[in-house]
Amino acid sequence: MCPIYKEMKDTRQQFEQVIAICRDLFSKKLHDYGPAWRILRPASVTDQIFIKANRIRSIETKGVTLVDEDIRSEFIAIVNYGIVGLIQLELGHSETADITNEKALEFYDKYAKQALDLMLAKNHDYDEAWRSMRISSYTDLILMKIYRTKQIESLSGQTLVSEGVDANYMDMINYSVFGLIKIEFGE
Repeated sequence: MCPIYKEMKDTRQQFEQVIAICRDLFSKKLHDYGPAWRILRPASVTDQIFIKANRIRSIETKGVTLVDEDIRSEFIAIVNYGIVGLIQLELGHSETADITNEKALEFYDKYAKQALDLMLAKNHDYDEAWRSMRISSYTDLILMKIYRTKQIESLSGQTLVSEGVDANYMDMINYSVFGLIKIEFGE
């Protein structure tokens, strides 16, 4: 087997395993809270992702946490909020939790698959370059994507040459998955 093909096969499997961890938590929170996140406007989702990414950077910088949630749990939250953001962009926000848990999971699976497909395409073109990066670089890239997203939101989506909010959410999901793969499976 060609080494790059084997590596990409492993990456697909690792991506799917990490997404399964994220989906399991998403499903459990749906059980506990329902789709209460449906009331969030996209800018609020972006701010929630900012809080999570900023906390990761703070932990990376300080080396200490005072709250019993680690970097791993924050990357999981970014994956899940990124998917929530994509759902909100498609459906628009609501004044109520207006979809069933089952429908929310269908949307989750749809966007997780799109993130996987995008990652595989980029992974092919970039030859698994992410594997040589530090986890802290993923954090910085996520924060950069958040600032880009906030700028696009302040422009009401009217960009001249840039991708939209959805593309930035996808990238945030994939950078978080890369971090989780390194945490779960090692460097």
